Amino acid sequence: MPTPHFPSPAVRKVLRKLGANIHEARVRRKLPMSVVAERAATSRPTLSRLEKGDPSVSIGIYAAVLQALGLLDDLAGLADPALDSVGQQLVSAGLPKRARITGQKHGDGNA
Repeated sequence: MPTPHFPSPAVRKVLRKLGANIHEARVRRKLPMSVVAERAATSRPTLSRLEKGDPSVSIGIYAAVLQALGLLDDLAGLADPALDSVGQQLVSAGLPKRARITGQKHGDGNA
């Protein structure tokens, strides 16, 4: 049996913000909950929980709701390696100081 997951306060805060952002996007599009829920193949109560930042709502439901709102591309950009400055710094720090060509004998110019 899986252990219940209790997200940290920081995670709960981010999920509440994401839920509020999704709520505002839905309202700005003048879409009722029933329409977005239907388009996302979920229930209205689940959409309500998502908009409140409930951490038990699956990432798949978040993706379906974002797709229903035309915001799925925003989700695809999360954790993009091209935008990961910390990861890029770690990779750069591990690079050798000098470049070496391997497989070539010194002095003869032939591989």
